[in-house]
Amino acid sequence: MDFSKRIEKLPPYLFVQISRKIAEKKARGEDVISFGIGDPDIPTPAHIIERLNEASRDPANHRYPETEGLPELRKAIAEWYSRRFDVTLNPDKEVLPLIGSKEGIGHIALCFIDPGDVALVPDPAYPVYAVGTLFAGGESYYLPLNEENGFLPDLDHIPHSVLHKARVLWINYPNNPTGAVAGIDFFEKVVFFARKHNLCVCHDGPYSEVAFDGYKPHSFMQAPGAKEVGVEFHSFSKSYNMTGWRIGMAVGNERAVNALMRVKSNLDSGIPQAIQQAAIAALKGPQDCVAEHNAIYQRRRDALLGAVRKAGLQAMTPRASLYVWARVPRGQTSADYTSRLLDEAGIVVTPGNGYGQAGEGYIRFSLTLADDRFAEGVKRLLAYAERSKNP
Repeated sequence: MDFSKRIEKLPPYLFVQISRKIAEKKARGEDVISFGIGDPDIPTPAHIIERLNEASRDPANHRYPETEGLPELRKAIAEWYSRRFDVTLNPDKEVLPLIGSKEGIGHIALCFIDPGDVALVPDPAYPVYAVGTLFAGGESYYLPLNEENGFLPDLDHIPHSVLHKARVLWINYPNNPTGAVAGIDFFEKVVFFARKHNLCVCHDGPYSEVAFDGYKPHSFMQAPGAKEVGVEFHSFSKSYNMTGWRIGMAVGNERAVNALMRVKSNLDSGIPQAIQQAAIAALKGPQDCVAEHNAIYQRRRDALLGAVRKAGLQAMTPRASLYVWARVPRGQTSADYTSRLLDEAGIVVTPGNGYGQAGEGYIRFSLTLADDRFAEGVKRLLAYAERSKNP
């Protein structure tokens, strides 16, 4: 059989490769600690699970759900945006529940990109931005994110020949993988840039509720004019530890939300309604669980940063996200250092170049390990650091 050209161009998904390496080590009887994947280890809060259990017993939730989601969920999302960000959304036209934000991120290119069109994609970045563009027949033009510019893209030096073909601009703050954050001033600049070049801005914002030291991340929707030029993807996965339940949302520009809904209606059958009811409970129920989770992540962040720096790696202190982004010692590549950690310490981290060429020279640690495994991983990293100093 012959496969399509898009499949031939498709790289293996980054975390599939990581999972395969872990499985190989475990098959040899080796104990491996993985800092690789940002999947919260803390259970979904009890009140959310209780609502899910109750809703799962209702026969009305055993049938096909509607593509656009329950009206009560859309309203709850709009109310949450109002409380959290002081952003007004029309729940019937500017809110679309998703089967996890990844689903919407992967499909939004089908709404804007035709063959030959360009998406402006940050580098390093979540791989799905570029993969969705590839599936739509478009090309990605990569915007390097460097420490020198605070891991913000330089919008002022994109060639006119690229801008002429560009249809979409991807941004993501708090950022994965770097942990960088962006202020309203940057989002305002993005709105102006998008208006000037007739772009749809796609902001991936699932880490807005995972923040430390009293910091409160912004929503792109808070920037004046944001709804005129773009959409924001958000998720219940990181805020409420609901990665396994697969539910998120897109909000913003009415026409863009409607276009994405039309794509969804042809490709999926909606989110199971019991899960939607659980999501409503998450948004409308007690929010102290978010602060409790963040306190755990902050404690882990601080412990990990100490070990990372003792190991000779350079890392900024992230104000948000679930990650520590660390520069490897001079003269080593991301792959070299990643392999050495796995072979010599039984630690899995994500190589920075897996997120793009500009990620070369970095590795990413996730904070989402159970405390005992996290402590063991930090211990191993410190021991590895000592061995490296005294070979």
